[in-house]
Amino acid sequence: MISVTLIGAGNVATHLFKAFNKSNQIFVKQWFNRGIDSISQYQNLVSITDDLNTLEDADVYIIAVSDNAIANLSKVLPFKNKLVVHTSGSLNIHSLDKKHKRGVFYPLQSFSKTAELNFKDVPICIETIDKSDYQILKNIAKSIGSPVKKVNSDQRRVLHLAAVFVNNFTNQLYRIGHEITESEAAEFDLLKPLILETAKKVQEISPYMAQTGPAKRNDTKTIAAHLKLLNKKQHKDIYKLLTKSIQDTHGTSTR
Repeated sequence: MISVTLIGAGNVATHLFKAFNKSNQIFVKQWFNRGIDSISQYQNLVSITDDLNTLEDADVYIIAVSDNAIANLSKVLPFKNKLVVHTSGSLNIHSLDKKHKRGVFYPLQSFSKTAELNFKDVPICIETIDKSDYQILKNIAKSIGSPVKKVNSDQRRVLHLAAVFVNNFTNQLYRIGHEITESEAAEFDLLKPLILETAKKVQEISPYMAQTGPAKRNDTKTIAAHLKLLNKKQHKDIYKLLTKSIQDTHGTSTR
Protein backbone atom coordinates (compact mmCIF):
# COMPACT_ATOMS: atom_id res chain seq x y z
CA MET A 1 0.00 0.00 0.00
CA ILE A 2 1.27 3.47 -0.92
CA SER A 3 1.07 6.13 1.80
CA VAL A 4 0.15 9.62 0.66
CA THR A 5 -0.01 12.97 2.43
CA LEU A 6 -2.17 15.68 0.89
CA ILE A 7 -1.17 19.33 1.19
CA GLY A 8 -3.94 21.81 0.42
CA ALA A 9 -7.72 21.75 0.61
CA GLY A 10 -8.98 23.09 -2.73
CA ASN A 11 -11.07 21.34 -5.36
CA VAL A 12 -8.27 19.08 -6.61
CA ALA A 13 -7.14 18.01 -3.14
CA THR A 14 -10.71 17.28 -2.06
CA HIS A 15 -11.46 15.08 -5.07
CA LEU A 16 -8.13 13.30 -4.74
CA PHE A 17 -8.83 12.55 -1.09
CA LYS A 18 -12.25 11.09 -1.91
CA ALA A 19 -10.75 8.91 -4.66
CA PHE A 20 -7.77 7.78 -2.56
CA ASN A 21 -10.04 7.01 0.38
CA LYS A 22 -12.00 4.55 -1.79
CA SER A 23 -8.86 2.78 -3.03
CA ASN A 24 -7.55 -0.31 -1.25
CA GLN A 25 -4.06 0.47 -2.60
CA ILE A 26 -3.70 3.98 -1.19
CA PHE A 27 -3.47 5.05 2.45
CA VAL A 28 -3.95 8.77 3.05
CA LYS A 29 -1.70 9.22 6.05
CA GLN A 30 -2.29 12.91 6.68
CA TRP A 31 -4.04 15.93 5.22
CA PHE A 32 -2.48 19.34 5.81
CA ASN A 33 -4.06 22.72 5.30
CA ARG A 34 -3.06 26.00 6.92
CA GLY A 35 -6.75 26.65 7.63
CA ILE A 36 -7.75 23.45 9.39
CA ASP A 37 -11.46 24.32 9.38
CA SER A 38 -11.52 23.58 5.64
CA ILE A 39 -10.75 19.90 6.28
CA SER A 40 -12.23 19.42 9.75
CA GLN A 41 -15.22 17.55 8.31
CA TYR A 42 -12.84 14.74 7.30
CA GLN A 43 -11.13 14.33 10.67
CA ASN A 44 -12.88 11.01 11.32
CA LEU A 45 -11.47 9.63 8.07
CA VAL A 46 -7.91 10.95 8.10
CA SER A 47 -5.39 12.59 10.41
CA ILE A 48 -5.60 16.33 9.75
CA THR A 49 -3.12 19.05 10.69
CA ASP A 50 -2.34 22.73 10.17
CA ASP A 51 1.26 22.39 11.35
CA LEU A 52 3.89 21.39 8.79
CA ASN A 53 6.21 20.30 11.58
CA THR A 54 3.81 17.49 12.49
CA LEU A 55 3.96 15.87 9.05
CA GLU A 56 4.83 12.21 9.32
CA ASP A 57 6.79 9.98 6.97
CA ALA A 58 4.91 9.09 3.77
CA ASP A 59 5.78 7.66 0.37
CA VAL A 60 4.43 10.68 -1.54
CA TYR A 61 3.50 14.23 -0.60
CA ILE A 62 1.03 15.81 -3.01
CA ILE A 63 0.95 19.62 -3.04
CA ALA A 64 -2.44 20.70 -4.37
CA VAL A 65 -2.51 24.45 -3.75
CA SER A 66 -2.57 27.58 -5.93
CA ASP A 67 0.32 27.87 -8.38
CA ASN A 68 1.84 30.92 -6.72
CA ALA A 69 2.15 29.07 -3.40
CA ILE A 70 3.80 25.86 -4.62
CA ALA A 71 7.44 26.94 -4.77
CA ASN A 72 7.55 28.53 -1.32
CA LEU A 73 5.56 25.72 0.27
CA SER A 74 7.93 23.09 -1.10
CA LYS A 75 10.87 25.03 0.39
CA VAL A 76 9.46 25.08 3.92
CA LEU A 77 8.53 21.41 4.10
CA PRO A 78 10.54 20.10 7.09
CA PHE A 79 12.20 17.17 5.32
CA LYS A 80 14.22 16.33 2.23
CA ASN A 81 14.80 13.44 -0.20
CA LYS A 82 11.11 12.57 -0.18
CA LEU A 83 8.92 12.33 -3.28
CA VAL A 84 7.06 15.66 -3.42
CA VAL A 85 4.77 16.38 -6.38
CA HIS A 86 2.53 19.22 -7.43
CA THR A 87 -0.75 19.05 -9.37
CA SER A 88 -0.34 22.19 -11.47
CA GLY A 89 -0.86 22.19 -15.21
CA SER A 90 1.26 25.25 -15.86
CA LEU A 91 4.24 25.08 -13.47
CA ASN A 92 7.55 23.46 -14.34
CA ILE A 93 8.66 20.44 -12.32
CA HIS A 94 11.66 22.51 -11.20
CA SER A 95 9.31 24.86 -9.34
CA LEU A 96 9.60 22.35 -6.53
CA ASP A 97 12.58 22.76 -4.21
CA LYS A 98 15.53 20.64 -5.30
CA LYS A 99 15.95 19.19 -1.79
CA HIS A 100 13.07 16.87 -2.73
CA LYS A 101 12.62 14.04 -5.18
CA ARG A 102 10.37 15.96 -7.56
CA GLY A 103 7.38 15.04 -9.65
CA VAL A 104 4.11 16.23 -11.18
CA PHE A 105 0.74 14.53 -10.78
CA TYR A 106 -1.55 16.64 -12.99
CA PRO A 107 -5.20 15.58 -13.29
CA LEU A 108 -6.42 16.99 -16.60
CA GLN A 109 -10.00 17.78 -15.71
CA SER A 110 -12.25 20.54 -14.41
CA PHE A 111 -12.87 20.26 -10.67
CA SER A 112 -15.74 21.60 -8.57
CA LYS A 113 -16.09 20.51 -4.96
CA THR A 114 -19.82 19.87 -5.24
CA ALA A 115 -19.72 17.93 -8.54
CA GLU A 116 -19.23 14.17 -8.45
CA LEU A 117 -16.29 12.94 -10.50
CA ASN A 118 -15.25 9.52 -11.77
CA PHE A 119 -11.49 9.36 -12.09
CA LYS A 120 -11.73 6.95 -15.01
CA ASP A 121 -12.59 10.14 -16.93
CA VAL A 122 -9.58 12.02 -15.54
CA PRO A 123 -6.28 11.50 -17.37
CA ILE A 124 -3.32 11.89 -15.03
CA CYS A 125 -0.28 13.52 -16.65
CA ILE A 126 2.88 12.40 -14.86
CA GLU A 127 6.42 13.75 -14.85
CA THR A 128 9.32 12.82 -12.58
CA ILE A 129 13.03 13.54 -12.32
CA ASP A 130 13.88 9.93 -11.43
CA LYS A 131 12.48 7.05 -13.46
CA SER A 132 11.82 4.98 -10.34
CA ASP A 133 9.44 7.64 -9.03
CA TYR A 134 7.39 7.53 -12.22
CA GLN A 135 6.20 4.01 -11.44
CA ILE A 136 5.02 5.07 -7.97
CA LEU A 137 2.92 7.89 -9.38
CA LYS A 138 1.63 5.64 -12.16
CA ASN A 139 0.52 3.10 -9.56
CA ILE A 140 -1.30 5.81 -7.61
CA ALA A 141 -3.14 6.96 -10.74
CA LYS A 142 -4.02 3.40 -11.74
CA SER A 143 -5.32 2.66 -8.24
CA ILE A 144 -8.08 5.28 -8.71
CA GLY A 145 -8.86 4.15 -12.25
CA SER A 146 -7.28 7.03 -14.14
CA PRO A 147 -5.64 6.77 -17.56
CA VAL A 148 -1.94 7.67 -17.30
CA LYS A 149 0.20 9.67 -19.71
CA LYS A 150 3.88 10.53 -19.41
CA VAL A 151 4.04 14.25 -20.16
CA ASN A 152 6.96 16.67 -19.85
CA SER A 153 6.69 20.24 -18.56
CA ASP A 154 6.47 21.84 -22.01
CA GLN A 155 3.74 19.44 -23.13
CA ARG A 156 1.83 19.97 -19.89
CA ARG A 157 1.93 23.75 -20.28
CA VAL A 158 0.36 23.63 -23.73
CA LEU A 159 -2.22 21.07 -22.55
CA HIS A 160 -3.15 23.44 -19.75
CA LEU A 161 -3.38 26.34 -22.19
CA ALA A 162 -5.54 24.29 -24.57
CA ALA A 163 -7.71 23.26 -21.61
CA VAL A 164 -8.46 26.93 -20.92
CA PHE A 165 -9.77 27.27 -24.47
CA VAL A 166 -11.85 24.09 -24.55
CA ASN A 167 -13.15 24.35 -20.98
CA ASN A 168 -13.00 27.82 -19.40
CA PHE A 169 -13.58 29.83 -22.57
CA THR A 170 -16.24 27.42 -23.81
CA ASN A 171 -18.06 27.69 -20.49
CA GLN A 172 -17.99 31.48 -20.80
CA LEU A 173 -19.61 31.11 -24.24
CA TYR A 174 -22.31 28.97 -22.61
CA ARG A 175 -22.88 31.79 -20.13
CA ILE A 176 -23.20 34.33 -22.94
CA GLY A 177 -25.60 32.00 -24.75
CA HIS A 178 -27.64 31.74 -21.55
CA GLU A 179 -27.75 35.52 -21.26
CA ILE A 180 -28.83 35.89 -24.89
CA THR A 181 -31.69 33.40 -24.55
CA GLU A 182 -32.87 35.06 -21.34
CA SER A 183 -33.11 38.42 -23.13
CA GLU A 184 -36.17 37.10 -24.99
CA ALA A 185 -37.36 34.57 -22.37
CA ALA A 186 -36.23 31.66 -24.58
CA GLU A 187 -35.25 28.38 -22.90
CA PHE A 188 -31.52 27.77 -22.65
CA ASP A 189 -32.31 24.11 -21.89
CA LEU A 190 -33.30 23.65 -25.53
CA LEU A 191 -29.62 24.14 -26.42
CA LYS A 192 -28.37 21.37 -24.15
CA PRO A 193 -28.79 18.52 -26.70
CA LEU A 194 -26.79 20.63 -29.17
CA ILE A 195 -24.05 21.15 -26.56
CA LEU A 196 -23.86 17.40 -25.94
CA GLU A 197 -23.85 16.57 -29.67
CA THR A 198 -21.03 19.04 -30.32
CA ALA A 199 -18.95 17.48 -27.53
CA LYS A 200 -19.76 14.01 -28.85
CA LYS A 201 -18.59 14.88 -32.37
CA VAL A 202 -15.04 15.72 -31.33
CA GLN A 203 -14.75 12.29 -29.72
CA GLU A 204 -15.14 10.84 -33.22
CA ILE A 205 -13.79 13.41 -35.68
CA SER A 206 -11.38 16.35 -35.51
CA PRO A 207 -12.66 19.78 -34.43
CA TYR A 208 -11.73 21.02 -37.91
CA MET A 209 -14.02 18.48 -39.57
CA ALA A 210 -16.79 19.04 -37.01
CA GLN A 211 -17.10 22.77 -37.70
CA THR A 212 -20.43 23.98 -39.06
CA GLY A 213 -22.35 27.25 -39.05
CA PRO A 214 -22.64 30.58 -40.86
CA ALA A 215 -18.97 31.57 -40.45
CA LYS A 216 -17.74 28.42 -42.17
CA ARG A 217 -20.32 28.86 -44.96
CA ASN A 218 -19.53 32.58 -45.16
CA ASP A 219 -23.26 33.23 -44.81
CA THR A 220 -22.93 37.02 -44.62
CA LYS A 221 -26.68 37.68 -44.30
CA THR A 222 -27.04 35.46 -41.23
CA ILE A 223 -23.85 36.87 -39.70
CA ALA A 224 -25.18 40.44 -40.17
CA ALA A 225 -28.54 39.47 -38.68
CA HIS A 226 -26.87 37.91 -35.65
CA LEU A 227 -24.74 41.00 -35.06
CA LYS A 228 -27.85 43.18 -35.25
CA LEU A 229 -29.55 41.02 -32.59
CA LEU A 230 -26.68 41.38 -30.12
CA ASN A 231 -27.15 44.31 -27.77
CA LYS A 232 -23.83 44.26 -25.92
CA LYS A 233 -20.68 45.52 -27.64
CA GLN A 234 -18.63 42.86 -25.86
CA HIS A 235 -20.85 40.12 -27.31
CA LYS A 236 -20.58 41.67 -30.78
CA ASP A 237 -16.79 41.79 -30.49
CA ILE A 238 -16.60 38.14 -29.43
CA TYR A 239 -18.94 37.12 -32.27
CA LYS A 240 -16.82 39.01 -34.82
CA LEU A 241 -13.54 37.64 -33.47
CA LEU A 242 -14.69 34.01 -33.50
CA THR A 243 -16.35 34.41 -36.90
CA LYS A 244 -13.09 35.76 -38.34
CA SER A 245 -11.12 32.92 -36.73
CA ILE A 246 -13.42 30.27 -38.25
CA GLN A 247 -13.33 31.98 -41.66
CA ASP A 248 -9.54 32.17 -41.61
CA THR A 249 -9.31 28.50 -40.59
CA HIS A 250 -11.63 27.31 -43.35
CA GLY A 251 -10.60 29.74 -46.07
CA THR A 252 -13.92 31.57 -46.26
CA SER A 253 -12.74 34.95 -45.00
CA THR A 254 -13.49 37.86 -47.31
CA ARG A 255 -10.71 39.88 -45.63
